Amino acid sequence: MKKNKTNLVGTHNKGKYKELSYLLSKKLNKISPEDLNIKSPKETGKTFKENSELKAKYFFKKSNILSISDDSGLCVESLDNRPGIYSARWALKIGSFNKAMKKIINLLIKKNKNKKLKNTRAKFVCSLTVCLSAKKKITAVGIIYGNISNKIIGKNGFGYDPIFIPTGKKITFGQMNKKEKILMDHRYIAFKKLKKKINLL
Repeated sequence: MKKNKTNLVGTHNKGKYKELSYLLSKKLNKISPEDLNIKSPKETGKTFKENSELKAKYFFKKSNILSISDDSGLCVESLDNRPGIYSARWALKIGSFNKAMKKIINLLIKKNKNKKLKNTRAKFVCSLTVCLSAKKKITAVGIIYGNISNKIIGKNGFGYDPIFIPTGKKITFGQMNKKEKILMDHRYIAFKKLKKKINLL
């Protein structure tokens, strides 16, 4: 592979941009849509996979550069897997991720009221797509399971990280150091699968 090959990391989310840039090969020159003055497309897909493919194809078409995009979100089991693909849009509508996390905690308290077995199960899902050409794209999906904490804990990470405790851990993503979180989350799981399919990453 040629050194300094350019890869467009197709997201305006700074947290996602940092994570994906960290995972990608150091040989790649990473740029963001902002560097090329490209706006984000409308997310019209019905699934994480449809949205990640839509975004990767859009950014490739706009830049003619190998593009990688993700669509990810939090799915809470007892809330019918909401907010799901609407995770970011839901937080925007409510006013902030902090308000959205508080709402999720309160909804779970109501759902679990008077129940002996409290259901706080949740999962983070990430669909990651690389668009190599106008006709060739490769997608992989990563899922990490866990539970919703009873309060917002930790100031690291981004999005819903401060209320998600991954299975086998006792702290939230928001409490973990950056490297520990990046090398175990849903985005990393999807990236590992994707890397097996393509050696340009």
